[in-house]
Amino acid sequence: MLNLVLFGPPGAGKGTQSEKIIEKYQLVHLSTGDLLRSEIKAGTELGLKAKELMDQGILVPDEVVIGMIDNKLRENREAAGFIFDGFPRTVKQAEALDTLLRSYDEEITVMVALVVDDEELVKRLLLRGQTSGRPDDQNETLISKRIQEYNNKTTPVAEYYREQGKFVAIGGIGEIDTIFQEICQAIEKEA
Repeated sequence: MLNLVLFGPPGAGKGTQSEKIIEKYQLVHLSTGDLLRSEIKAGTELGLKAKELMDQGILVPDEVVIGMIDNKLRENREAAGFIFDGFPRTVKQAEALDTLLRSYDEEITVMVALVVDDEELVKRLLLRGQTSGRPDDQNETLISKRIQEYNNKTTPVAEYYREQGKFVAIGGIGEIDTIFQEICQAIEKEA
């Protein structure tokens, strides 16, 4: 099974590349935001718990998110693998994910990080903001804060996977297909 963590700051091209990766390798996309919305919509016990917390403006605890990922893994036992998008964001979450995957005799195959300099990210997000309608893509100060928060919180996660020999950095500037080919080479080297 191929289990991939796709990392990168806002505007690095994760959405574009994840679509191509999912199509090529037939992976199940695990986005924590999508998982939360689908569990809430389905009215599951975890979904109801998450909704109650979100309605109070409280972040959903890691154990609830891990529970939702567990449900998705159980539902997709025959999958070729999974692409984790937006998770894990902390070392604690990465450790919990490793523990969960081990219970299925699985592990993260590789963490691919798309690397793009901050100046380029700001340009991309401002451009995206012209069509996305997202207020946080239209304000340079908010964009810079998001990038800084990403860098502060996820650098330790990258180091966590680097220590396991599972971290690969890919330049996220250039032609989409060229970047995709580099990602595929990294995946196939680790798989």
